[in-house]
Amino acid sequence: MHDDGLDAFGAFGQEPFDDEEFDDQGDEQGEDGGEFDDGLLEEELRQAAAILDPVPAELRQLAMDAYALYDLDARLAELTFDSLVDATPVRGATDVPRMLTFTAGDLSIDVEVTSEGLMGQVMPPQPAGIEVLNGPQALRPTTLMADAMGRFTSDAPPSGPFALRLRAGGEVVVTEWLRA
Repeated sequence: MHDDGLDAFGAFGQEPFDDEEFDDQGDEQGEDGGEFDDGLLEEELRQAAAILDPVPAELRQLAMDAYALYDLDARLAELTFDSLVDATPVRGATDVPRMLTFTAGDLSIDVEVTSEGLMGQVMPPQPAGIEVLNGPQALRPTTLMADAMGRFTSDAPPSGPFALRLRAGGEVVVTEWLRA
C-alpha cells in the first residue's frame, strides 16, 4: 500500500459527511414547524386513494356481508373426511356424490353433496338449524332444519364455495369453506 495523500472521499472529489448536517434532520417537522403528524398523512393518502381509485360499491357490500357472517362464539368444525381425497375411486362411476364429515368436539356433521342437492345428519341426533353459506353470489344463506334424528336435506346444490353454520342447543358451529 502506498499513501498518495488522497483518502477514499478525496479520490472521488467528495467531502466526508459532517455529522452535524444530520443531527437537525432527526426530528421530522411539518410545514408549520411542528411535529410531523402520521395520522394527517394517512388521512390525506386515504382521501387521494378514494378519489383516484375508489373501492367499488359491490366489493364494499361483499366485505360488509362477509363480516356480518362472522360469529365470535362459533366453534370451527374440522373436515375429517372428504371422499374426493380420502375415498378409493370406483372405476366407471360417474356423478358420484361427495361425502363430507366435519367434527367439532363430540358433534359431527355428515353431508352428501350431489348435483340434485345435499343431505346430511347431525350426530348425536338433535334438532338444529343449518345455514348453507354460499359465498358472494347469495344475498341470504339457505336455512335448513334438522329433525329430531338430526337429518336435513336441500333441493338446491351449493354452487361455488360453501360452508355450513349449525345452531343447536345454544351452540354455533361453522364448517370450513369448501368448493362444491
